[in-house]
Amino acid sequence: MTTTQPEAKDRISSLPVPDATQVPEGVRKLWAKAEANIGFVPNVFRAQAVNGEQFLAWWNYFNLLLNKEGYLTNAERELVAVVVSGVNRCLYCAVSHGAALRAFLGDPQKADAVAVNWRHADLTEREQALAAYAEKLTRHPAEVTAADLQPLRNVGLDDHQIMELVQVIGMFNLTNRVSSALGFVPNPEYYRQAR
Repeated sequence: MTTTQPEAKDRISSLPVPDATQVPEGVRKLWAKAEANIGFVPNVFRAQAVNGEQFLAWWNYFNLLLNKEGYLTNAERELVAVVVSGVNRCLYCAVSHGAALRAFLGDPQKADAVAVNWRHADLTEREQALAAYAEKLTRHPAEVTAADLQPLRNVGLDDHQIMELVQVIGMFNLTNRVSSALGFVPNPEYYRQAR
């Protein structure tokens, strides 16, 4: 695949980004669906399409964890996404999922506080437990033990919710590393959403 690298100011990734003629049909369909549903193609969709089939496999799991009916609420999953992305200092994910968190919470101030330092946000006891666990598993995975599950159980999480929480944390640690390693740039639209 040969692509032309755009000017530095127009880059969305450190790697050249393929166009629609260079990606599998499934990627083109996903791009078209995103354009129709949200009005733009997320840069993460375009940048990861360098390896189209791998991108689609990532998207299927990501979509299942974040966009389908789950065991945690949408706001809880986005809260975790923003906490993990903030800890990892992943610009793309902190901005894009910060926008989603603002939309689900209906509270831009709370969402922005979570993005900077969740301890300064007006969180419920349950949200605090989710954020604390997400931070510990992200910062110190080798130190996490079964005892770390008790605060989650104390705020009402069951086994299904705990499993989903761990999977969302894992997904964002993976996605943050890909996005940060390759310098993915958030779409301008995310900065304006739900304000």
